Amino acid sequence: MLADDLRDMAPRATEWIEMDAGRVSAFADATADWQFIHLDEARAAAETPFGGCVAHGFLTLSMLSAMSNDVMSGLSGITSRVNYGFDRIRFISPVRVGKRIRGRFTVASVDEGEGWLDVHWDVEVEIEGAERPALAANWITRLYLHQ
Repeated sequence: MLADDLRDMAPRATEWIEMDAGRVSAFADATADWQFIHLDEARAAAETPFGGCVAHGFLTLSMLSAMSNDVMSGLSGITSRVNYGFDRIRFISPVRVGKRIRGRFTVASVDEGEGWLDVHWDVEVEIEGAERPALAANWITRLYLHQ
């Protein structure tokens, strides 16, 4: 049964994802958040404590969807997955543009319904080479099941 498989799943780390300038710029365009700390390297280095451009926190958060593809590979019986919500999100450390991130996913619990499962994930997004994570979240995804 899928719910039991998820409950028994060992924590999983995803592949690394580069947070390059192109990705950051595309996110800025999609969200109309063109703040200089994301796009102007010289100004961000001179005027912020970050030492240069940083990715949007919400861009880092939105990468959980892509990361979950790694985590969910090999599981069957699912017709679709959707975001259900978050119980908690904390942006801990900024991600410098050009750095790589990956997720560490642990199943905290699974709720079962008629034709669906809600998976409660404890997720940390780590920054390659950094001591502190970019973010920590308690994320809920709803899985719709084959009937």
